[in-house]
Amino acid sequence: MARKEKVVIYQVFTRLFGNRNHTCKENGTLAENGCGKMVDFNTATLKQIKELGITHIWYTGIIRHATQTDYTDYGIPCQNPHVVKGKAGSPYAIADYYDIDPDIAVDIENRMREFEELVERTHRLGMKVLIDFVPNHVARQYRSIGKPKDVKDLGEDDDQQKHFSPQNNFYYCWGQAFDSSALPPSSAPPYTEIPAKATGNDHFDHHPGKNDWYETVKLNYGIDYCDAGGKSEHFSPTPDTWTKMTDILLFWAGKGIDGFRCDMAEMVPADFWLWATQKVRHHHPHIVFIGEVYNPHLYRRYIGAGFDYLYDKVGMYDCIRNVMTGKGHTGEITHQWQSTDDIRNAMLYFLENHDEQRIASDFFAKDARKGIPALMVSALLYSNPFMLYAGQEFGEQGMEHEGFSGIDGRTSIFDYWTVSSLFKGFYNRQYLGKEEKQLESVYRKILRMANQEKALREGSTFDLMYVNQEMAEKQYAFLRKSDDELIVVIANFSLQATHVHVNIPEHAFHFMQIPSRQVTATDLLSCEQVDITLKREGTAISTSLMPLYGKILKIKL
Repeated sequence: MARKEKVVIYQVFTRLFGNRNHTCKENGTLAENGCGKMVDFNTATLKQIKELGITHIWYTGIIRHATQTDYTDYGIPCQNPHVVKGKAGSPYAIADYYDIDPDIAVDIENRMREFEELVERTHRLGMKVLIDFVPNHVARQYRSIGKPKDVKDLGEDDDQQKHFSPQNNFYYCWGQAFDSSALPPSSAPPYTEIPAKATGNDHFDHHPGKNDWYETVKLNYGIDYCDAGGKSEHFSPTPDTWTKMTDILLFWAGKGIDGFRCDMAEMVPADFWLWATQKVRHHHPHIVFIGEVYNPHLYRRYIGAGFDYLYDKVGMYDCIRNVMTGKGHTGEITHQWQSTDDIRNAMLYFLENHDEQRIASDFFAKDARKGIPALMVSALLYSNPFMLYAGQEFGEQGMEHEGFSGIDGRTSIFDYWTVSSLFKGFYNRQYLGKEEKQLESVYRKILRMANQEKALREGSTFDLMYVNQEMAEKQYAFLRKSDDELIVVIANFSLQATHVHVNIPEHAFHFMQIPSRQVTATDLLSCEQVDITLKREGTAISTSLMPLYGKILKIKL
């Protein structure tokens, strides 16, 4: 029987990751600021990523998207700057679903082959490949030059005289021209779109605002959002968009990838996902689907529609963020996992990604060390997947003014830039500071043990907080067990060193079949040994915890 695996995902923003140009000019062009490439993920780099405990790499921004960089010499259409965010553009404004973004290729004319080689290299190192699938919207000037000859382009056969038709790929604003007057100013020639198409964030008129997803247009999956009685569904016969988007999934699955992170999955009907995931898995049974779904009330519906994993952002991420910033108590973590207990193996936990602020930023925790107890809980509480964002392990702050993104505590997805922590961490480690090295070491220990320790990889979980109420503000404790191994995880979110007495109730002995005996536990973080008397009448582990740290006590029963 194959060993079970806990999925640990490393998200890399491909365009930024390998960049070593230190010009870092605000709103700089590609020629000025440089750009990372797919070839930067060479064997040495991939080995370093794997040694962090990673099983999957999510290469963000692979598919060609709208940009202000001119690639017409390579037959790639230009995009009007009025409808491109930032010099580099958003990776979620797809300009051609069948093409690789030229920014990340060394040999632009053979960019697809470079991607295929990246997949091969990643697989040789024993990791799996995830890429984005952006199903809800495309760039305003979408036009595919990479599609197979027998494939019709999105919108090619649309009846633009209709606001809605089940067989249209887009929504139209009855003969009205696109109005860019509310958008950020640009010296570029005016952008013309007649009739205007609906904007990606369900904005159905012709004049989106600067806070809308104005650089995108909404795809039509057979839902009339402006029906007289509210929105109505028209799924039979099968909408044309369903077929075209499923063909795109099959195209990329055929490139040997292992799964898709599906952007804003809840803005696309669950009926489509059920239809599409079944067709993809018929040909590629191994493909994993990860959905960006923010509404907890929709979790079970989208899992039923074929998703393996869903973001647990509104639940666990928000809860742990509040604990890290002193706005919430650790006891609330229990309520969060209980709310998804029936689907817990499908919940993807994370502390950072490209949408969220960096832990060390001034807008979040201001101290990367505050992520350590959060990591212990998020990565070790259950066997469900965990994801981290490249640079998180070095305490990246995300406090630079790259350009369009401004200073917001996030690493820009719109600009050409070099992320200093990644440059140091992967290409010039002599400049890593002591605290950065220590943080990386802790991440490596915890993430590696998540798969190396069977109890953490696939064991059962017992939350200890209901018998440890005195800890329910700044500490969190739970058990993991498999076969004859028991692990006690105690995380300290406090800025102060503290001494705790962790009670293990009699029910835990029955539930986990723990024998009564004297044992010696080994802290997997410090290698320190602790003598413990396990007894059904009541066991208390008395131990000291360092600030923003914890203990992971392994017991051989």
